[in-house]
Amino acid sequence: MIHFTNNLFAGCNSDYKSSRYVIFGVPYDATTTFRPGTREGPRAIRQVSYNFETYMPSHDIDLADLTITDLGDIDTGVLPDDMVNDVFEVAGSIIRDDKVPVMLGGEHTITAGAVRAVMPDCYLVCDAHLDLRDEFRGTKNNHGCTTHRVIDDGIKDIIIVGARSGTREQFDLARSLSLFTSDEIKKRGMEQVTKDILDAIGKKRVYLSIDADVIDCCLTPGVGTPEPFGLAPQDIRVLINAVAPRVVSFDYVEVSPSDNGQTATVATQMVREFIAAHAKFSRKN
Repeated sequence: MIHFTNNLFAGCNSDYKSSRYVIFGVPYDATTTFRPGTREGPRAIRQVSYNFETYMPSHDIDLADLTITDLGDIDTGVLPDDMVNDVFEVAGSIIRDDKVPVMLGGEHTITAGAVRAVMPDCYLVCDAHLDLRDEFRGTKNNHGCTTHRVIDDGIKDIIIVGARSGTREQFDLARSLSLFTSDEIKKRGMEQVTKDILDAIGKKRVYLSIDADVIDCCLTPGVGTPEPFGLAPQDIRVLINAVAPRVVSFDYVEVSPSDNGQTATVATQMVREFIAAHAKFSRKN
């Protein structure tokens, strides 16, 4: 039999109705303020996905045995408000169908629409930047405003992991939430910080958002707003595997594939880690 290739995430062989995990991309970077290119993130992540075996030995899970579909990319407009509304509609539909949205970005602005659709008990974000501006460059839907939009939507439990950049005012606001800076994580270790996060989460419904720039830019330089002195990929992997059982929606954003593939490769594996860890827990319960 002749097989045809496609540009969807590798292993997504199930139809929508039967799938537990629903991947979709948002190739958007209209509010990017430093280096454009995150619109190419979903394509790069999917492309790298064909590099890996479907079996995940650390979880004893074969992704080929799971029900996963990839809807492709949202064909959204340029205006950020319209894009956020489009993401809201797509993520909302997936949640209403009792499935797990897995969103590929694209700049971090896309997360605001998904969180608004999901309305989790807790928003857990890994990011080099606080994203707590109320408005930036003429719009409230800017990649530097995402966490502030989450606050505006009434999400009270917000945990920020890996931050090391923001204004004084943003840090003052972040300290009134739950903030684990990259310096603190380096000092205490990710295992201990993860225990604190799990205690805070309890049995709450969690939205987990990973901004690629939470990882040190010397390791994964293909991001729109690179920052040094960040975390290691293994740190994020530890956190994903620990919190996955409580996560109801997941995204990985801000991959700008201007490097030699390091950033997209890490992103792809993190998506796979999340799905495997979530599925492993679901099978036990």
